[in-house]
Amino acid sequence: MPSRMAQIRLVSGHPEVYEPCDDSFALVDALLADRKNLLEHQPVFCMEVGCGSGYVITSRAIMLKQEDSAASVSYFATDINPHAVRVTSETLKAHTVHAEVLCDNIASSGLEKRLWGKVDVMVVNPPYVPTPEDEVGREGIASAWAGGENGRTVIDKILPVADKLLSSKGWLYMATLAANDPSQICLVMKEKGYASRIIVQRSTEEESLHVIKFWRDPDLQVGEPKDRSNGNPC
Repeated sequence: MPSRMAQIRLVSGHPEVYEPCDDSFALVDALLADRKNLLEHQPVFCMEVGCGSGYVITSRAIMLKQEDSAASVSYFATDINPHAVRVTSETLKAHTVHAEVLCDNIASSGLEKRLWGKVDVMVVNPPYVPTPEDEVGREGIASAWAGGENGRTVIDKILPVADKLLSSKGWLYMATLAANDPSQICLVMKEKGYASRIIVQRSTEEESLHVIKFWRDPDLQVGEPKDRSNGNPC
């Protein structure tokens, strides 16, 4: 059986680019766990915000590429680190898959207008490590992890943008730490009309990771979410 994820040996690197780590693996595991649902979902536009090495966006393209129905899927990847844009492009090329890779912060660019309401699947591995606020948005590799107070500064900026970009059937997968208060993040998204479910939860020596899936639920206020994907309620 062909691999359903990117091969680490083919993942490009750079000293200023975040390498695949526990959170990257957790995101890919979450997508694999939800792969059947993703195939049935038949996404047309897929996006990753904060692509880093390209391991996650490449893995997602590979796991969907194996189905004929995925031939028309368009992939977009963004990162504010120009080195990450180059590295992701190299990783994609090494695996013979394609995505449009842009140096972009999505919150203040033309991409937001271009993809408004069109993204069917969005994956975000945000800078979530609690740090002093003055470390947020620094150049280079620090941009991949410095998350400000409670690690929420960047997350709280991404959530409303994700709401604008996601299609009516859009799904959002986001990696978070326990320190980010995932339950409160779910409440923020619930106010926007999203149900949520934890797809992957695991503890490492340094952190407690959660990968949360969000989806629009028109019946959120009157009943339980219709989607019974693998995972636990957030």
